[in-house]
This record gives sequence, structure tokens and C-alpha cells, in this order.
Amino acid sequence: MTAPGGLLEHRPALRPDVLLSPPLLDGPAVVHLVKDPVSGASFEIGPKEYFLVSRLDGASTLAEIGLAYGQAFGRRLGEGNWQQLLALLGSRRLLAGGPPPAPPEPRGGPRTGTLLRGTLRLVADADATTARLHRFLRPALHPVVLGGLLLVCLVMEGLLAASFRELAADLRWLAARPVPLLAVATLLWLSTALHEFAHGIAARHVGGTVGEIGLRWRLPVAIMYCTVDNYRYLPRRRQQVAVAGAGAFANLLFLLPFAGWWAALPQGDPTGRVLGALLLLGSAQALVNLVPLPPLDGYTMLGHVLRVTRLAPAGSAYLRLRMRDREAAGAYPPRARRLYLAYGIGSAVLVLLLAGALVAGALYAFAP
Repeated sequence: MTAPGGLLEHRPALRPDVLLSPPLLDGPAVVHLVKDPVSGASFEIGPKEYFLVSRLDGASTLAEIGLAYGQAFGRRLGEGNWQQLLALLGSRRLLAGGPPPAPPEPRGGPRTGTLLRGTLRLVADADATTARLHRFLRPALHPVVLGGLLLVCLVMEGLLAASFRELAADLRWLAARPVPLLAVATLLWLSTALHEFAHGIAARHVGGTVGEIGLRWRLPVAIMYCTVDNYRYLPRRRQQVAVAGAGAFANLLFLLPFAGWWAALPQGDPTGRVLGALLLLGSAQALVNLVPLPPLDGYTMLGHVLRVTRLAPAGSAYLRLRMRDREAAGAYPPRARRLYLAYGIGSAVLVLLLAGALVAGALYAFAP
């Protein structure tokens, strides 16, 4: 039996590698994610639990942390509360000095699924692979260099927008020629591969890790994928947004040399027409990815900016509740009510606008 005050004088510490996320809105609640990077296991805790867990630094006593908790939340903690919390952390092997964390579950073979639908892991250690790529590209990742490249991409997109009529004619021309059409499709597929690697390199640059790089297929479509781990636990929103937006940026960078080649060719040149169609389709590929609708990168970026997890499903649940029971929906915090209502209306309007733009663009591009 613990002597009075004995437990409260302990100075337990969370393992230094345990990851804690910033606060995230999830439906009516605010949560923090906790992850063991060794086992890969994660779970959610509330703001009060986060207040306690984040202060387990090995220097502060439980009594000192409890005093700060009482000042913040107006409630004192007894030994029973601490025993419950420490038992939870200990059972998950998250405390320093405790049993070592459980090793991750062994992976299966590099290939899963069937010939019609599955995945193929392409590298044994994705994190080490992206680390090598990051070291090679690090000089180009300086903010000044990236800012200059972004400016050049914006100028390119402005020039392409001004030449939309010409590019649409090039696309109509390309649609009737299978060989150059196949070449353009191959280049666009390579652009998607660079898109995925860009996510991984950006994650490494800001302190994240990469879990897997591979090929995913649902015949007749096959695309590269890159699983980025731990970047949701980065403390700064701009770091998370940079990782999510790196893919679309890489797509635009991929188009730059082709844009220079296209600009140097005379109008009507067959090579120029192929390049014009490539630039139009590649720009659409990059910019559509920035639309804030799931599962696009723009949706992920918006979630990071707003510090929201599961924005679309949580928003849909709120809107259904609002139509069914206004009083229950009123129990949501004011920020959640405003955010979910705005996203629900905005996403519906955006879908209608995109559908209209797609129909109008198709009619314009392929009309005689």
C-alpha cells in the first residue's frame, strides 16, 4: 500500500519518442492523438488527459502537475486518478523505464491482393530511401529556392491560362492520334509517381517519416503510392500543409521543362501540339489535386489548416443531426457548428461548380 503522498512525489516520464498531436476537432469533441512510433499503435485522448500526459517529463512531480491541473480545470486529482492514468500508459508501454515497447507486427510479403486489385511494396526500407533522396535534394529545398520555383510555376500557369483556346485545340488534335496520346499518358503517369515521392521527401524535410512506397493497382489503373507516417504529429500547421501540398507542387515542377520546350516551338508544330495537350492535362492534374474535397490533397491541407480530423464525415454527421434534432446539434461547440455548416454548404456548391466547369470544358474542348 502506498504511503500518503508517496505516489504524488514520483516523477514519471513519457518515453521521449512517443508522439502527441496538436488539438484536433473531431465532431463535437477536441482530441489529441497519441502514437507509439515503435509499435505503430495510436489512440485518442481528451484535452484534460493531454494536459497531464504532456507534462510527464521526469522533472515534475505528480503533485506539481496535479496542482497545475487544478488551476487550469478547477478540479484536484487524487492518487486513484493518477493510478488509473499511469496504469493505462504502462499497459501501452509508453512510460520511460518500463517494459520495452512491443515490436510491430511482421509484414507480409511485398505483394498483397490479386492480379485485378492489390499492392506491391517496391522498396524494403521506404524511410531510408526517402532519406537518401532528401539528402540529395536538400539544397533545392531552401525556402528561397522553393519560393522562386513556385513563382515560376504561377507564371507558367498564367501563360497557359491565356493560351487555353490553343491548348484545347491541341487536346482535340491529340485525341485522334493514339501514339502521341500514349506518350502523353505515360508522362502523366510518371508525374503521379513524382507526386508521391514528393510527399515523402517533404515529410522527411520537416521531421516526418515514410512507412511504405509501392504500386497500387485496380486494373486497368495502376498508380504509385507513398505512405507518410507521423507528420500529423508535427507541431506547426505549415509543416503539415507543406507535406500535403508537395505532390501538386511536384506535378507543376514536372511541367516546367515541357513548358519551355512548348514556348520555343512555332505554332502548329506537331511536337508543340503534343506538348500543349500535355501541359493542359498536367496542369489540370495538379490543380484538381488542390480542390478541398476528399480524397484530394486540398482536402487534407484544409484539415491541417483548420486543425480538424475527419472533416467530411464529421461535417455530414453534424448536418444530418441538425436536420433531425436542432437541439442536439446545438450542443456542438460554436466553432464546430460554424465550421461544419460552412464546409457542408461550400463543398456542395463546389461540387456543382466543378461539374458545370467539367461539362463546359468538355464541350468547348471537343466541339467541332
